[in-house]
Amino acid sequence: MEAMLALDLGREALLTALIISAPVLGIGLVVGLVISLIQTVTQIQDQTLSIVPKIVAMVGAAVFFVPWLAQRVLEYSQQMFAGQ
Repeated sequence: MEAMLALDLGREALLTALIISAPVLGIGLVVGLVISLIQTVTQIQDQTLSIVPKIVAMVGAAVFFVPWLAQRVLEYSQQMFAGQ
C-alpha cells in the first residue's frame, strides 16, 4: 500500500466519522445551549436538568438519523472494498 493511498484512506475515514457524528452532536449542542439559557434566566442550577434533556434529544436524533447514517456508512464501506 502506497503512503498516499494510506493517507487518503485515513482522511476519508476521519471525514466520514465527522459527517456521521455531526447531526447528533449538533442536536446535543443546541439543546445544551437552550437548557443553559433557561437555567441562567431562572437561576436553577440542577445538573440533572441539563444532562437528561440532552441525552433524550441525542438518542432521539440518533434514532431519527439512522437511515441517513447507515447510508453514509454503507457508501464508505463500498468504497473501501471496491478499492477506490
